[in-house]
Amino acid sequence: MRAVLALLLLFLSLAGNAQGQAIGYDGARHLLNRTGFGATEAEVRDYAKLSRLQAVDRLLADTPRVAAGKPPAFVDEPPMPFYKYRQLDDEAKKAELRRVVERGLILREWWFREMLTSASPLTERMTLFWHNHFATSQQKVRSPQLMYRQNVLLRREALGNFGTLLHAVARDPAMLIYLDNAGSRRQAPNENFAREVMELFTVGEGHYGEKDIKEAARAFTGWSLDRDSLEFTNRALWHDGGVKTVLGKQGRFDGDDVLDILLARPETGTFIVGKLWKEFVSPTPDPREVERLAAAWREARYEVKPLMRAMLVSDAFWSAEARGAIVKSPVDLVVGTMKTFEIRPATLRPAVLAAALLGQNPMSPPNVKGWPGGEAWINSATLLGRKQLLERLFRGSDAMAMTMVAAEVPAPMEGQNPEARFRRLMERGMRTYAFDWERWSKTLPPANVERLVLAMPAVNPMPEGTEGVELVRHLTADPAYQLK
Repeated sequence: MRAVLALLLLFLSLAGNAQGQAIGYDGARHLLNRTGFGATEAEVRDYAKLSRLQAVDRLLADTPRVAAGKPPAFVDEPPMPFYKYRQLDDEAKKAELRRVVERGLILREWWFREMLTSASPLTERMTLFWHNHFATSQQKVRSPQLMYRQNVLLRREALGNFGTLLHAVARDPAMLIYLDNAGSRRQAPNENFAREVMELFTVGEGHYGEKDIKEAARAFTGWSLDRDSLEFTNRALWHDGGVKTVLGKQGRFDGDDVLDILLARPETGTFIVGKLWKEFVSPTPDPREVERLAAAWREARYEVKPLMRAMLVSDAFWSAEARGAIVKSPVDLVVGTMKTFEIRPATLRPAVLAAALLGQNPMSPPNVKGWPGGEAWINSATLLGRKQLLERLFRGSDAMAMTMVAAEVPAPMEGQNPEARFRRLMERGMRTYAFDWERWSKTLPPANVERLVLAMPAVNPMPEGTEGVELVRHLTADPAYQLK
């Protein structure tokens, strides 16, 4: 109780003197764009009349631990054991890999729909945040079922308890495969998971040594998978039961003991809070505020929801400097644009492909460090891709535009590389993504269009007399639209 009270007092001190004032239209847009994926005019107007505390508490009041949408039917099928895959002939292996790729796309479509339609976008944003933190890729796991189960786990604890989540992820089959711990045994401990659990999941670089990694790896030996079900199993005969020394602590540790040692380190709270700050507040964390939050969070035993409340009501979050300070990720750009402009296509595969082409393919991060985010999202190629995507979305509302898009898509060529095929599929599917200006603008005052769409004033001057779809095209083409 004292720990929770300490975090509550910090939360009140960070809220400044504006707790009772309405956040207004711009404040509501800022909050909803940072904690979700875009926002509609109706949502912004609804939140605009609330104070900081009321708005943040509303976001945190209903954060479901399960997805609303029905997942693909195949997630209930048992995953194919590795030994059975190895027994297949070459053609059967190719067919199985094609099925895995197709099911992976279907699974991403399902998750994108959750992001787009969830009554709690914050839950989905936190699920994506933890997916990037505990990065795992289907390209190595090769099981959509296991990737789905990990997604379920991340959502269940997205705003729950970080310690609970850490212990669960360490036993997660997809993670055990991705970081090679499933085959780790006392005769030959695999150090991959031990290294990443320190460097990327808890204390961060510079707060452990190679000896700590080797000793921790011994503790995780035996954490493996059942040969047939691919469910977690603790193989006692594989475990090194000897005395280990990890970060100055000594004992006959197993994996859970090591995780508890890491959770007790002050660097863990600081490291995670710093990452959350970059995700929600600004690219440059305030060291003093991060440390204050981290200290209180440790005292509160790593409950995520009180931490998020304290961060989201802080003066730093609401400052002018924080507005428009974060570069939208590809998922932000794609899903947020569809949400804000109420584009509801029958299939989300083109959206999934578009985000992947722009550099973010959920369930397939580039490496164990995940996506670096921030300014790394933008380079000459991705900036051009973002521009082309938005042009397609906002000229797809009339027959002439549809013809233009179709004419631009080249015919398939023999030997076409995978990225070119990927792009062709995205462009072809994007023809169904029609923006309806008349419907969208019916309840939107003209003065609110730019305020809803941009997080900061437009960089480029608006040509006199610009209105309708042309206004939207101009705003979404402005550099300010790439920020939130």
